[in-house]
Amino acid sequence: MGEVVRFVPKSELERARLIREARAIYDAIFPAADEASSQQDDETPQRR
Repeated sequence: MGEVVRFVPKSELERARLIREARAIYDAIFPAADEASSQQDDETPQRR
């Protein structure tokens, strides 16, 4: 009892979907710094 139901316009849902899709594409092209540095460490030969 007392719950509030919020109706979301289609345009707002579409906007959120497009933002999620764009983020996924961006992350695929430009991986996060943590992932890039760990991959770089694996590929770089160690100096002694």
